[in-house]
Amino acid sequence: MIHLKSASVREFNERDAVVFPFYLDVVKSLREMEFSSPVTFFVGENGSGKSTIMETLACAINSVAVGSESVKTDKTLAAVRKLSMYFRLAWTKRTHKGFFLRAEDFFGYAKKMKQTQEELQRELENVEGEYQGRSKLAADLARMPYASELSAIQRRYGDGLDTHSHGESFMTLFQTRFVPNGLYLLDEPEAALSPSRQLTFIAALKQMVEQNSQFIIATHSPIILAFPDATILSFEGGQIQEVKYRQLEHVKLTKDFLNSPESFLRYL
Repeated sequence: MIHLKSASVREFNERDAVVFPFYLDVVKSLREMEFSSPVTFFVGENGSGKSTIMETLACAINSVAVGSESVKTDKTLAAVRKLSMYFRLAWTKRTHKGFFLRAEDFFGYAKKMKQTQEELQRELENVEGEYQGRSKLAADLARMPYASELSAIQRRYGDGLDTHSHGESFMTLFQTRFVPNGLYLLDEPEAALSPSRQLTFIAALKQMVEQNSQFIIATHSPIILAFPDATILSFEGGQIQEVKYRQLEHVKLTKDFLNSPESFLRYL
């Protein structure tokens, strides 16, 4: 399912045009992006602008942010929030399901979840002390909100995201937060995933696409980029252009390196 069909950009006013991120070449050249497949990849070197455009889309869509503040209040998104006001979105069917997740936010989310569990456990212990000698009904009513929230976290995440490896935790978060018919914006998900976990991620992606979800993913991973029938948008040279998988420098370089690592390493 393609929920978001395209994003177009109206002309900037003169005052905004000279500040970040408006002066980036990829932003200045952008007129319209079309999303013609359920999975669209953004690919390019560091600094090419793919994360900037991803964050701007998240603000324009008003995506739910996982692991950070709301896209409306997150200070790290202040500059792209202004840019998002120039974006105009075209929908096949507007969806309010899905989320926006940056690799760096995932680790903060896991830490925050552990802190929440510890705080709820302390509150339960406080109730036990405060309600000694009082009726069981009164104690049970006092415990209920803390116990219910702890139970909900355990049902969703098991013993906690921090008890697993980064890859396992990411997949747990990803799979438990997924609902059908959503629009998901992911920035460099491979940061937490080993090569084998990236294959697991591709399998999960396929399953979710079959449940009418759409994905826009910024990635450097040749494994993830191989997802069948995906659209790949390259952010090289200050332009956004559709490319084929085998044309990607990421793919060519990885293949050449694996075929002959010594030819690269001898120059170190």
